[in-house]
Amino acid sequence: MPLSMIEVGKLVAVVRVGGAPAVRQRLADLGFVEGTQIDIIQAQSGNLIVKVKDSKLAITKEMANKIVVNPL
Repeated sequence: MPLSMIEVGKLVAVVRVGGAPAVRQRLADLGFVEGTQIDIIQAQSGNLIVKVKDSKLAITKEMANKIVVNPL
């Protein structure tokens, strides 16, 4: 399921990252790689604030749609 569909407060793990190679590389640089745990902190209009490793990041709905996750 895409990251954009996950409720606030849920913990998930990255299964796959889609999109163009440049997009996948950018997300990997931010820590969105297979197996990484992500905590959804806030959602507003589809845009998300998430905790990845020890960092809080804001990502757009379009980017969140490219990240496939499984709930933990």
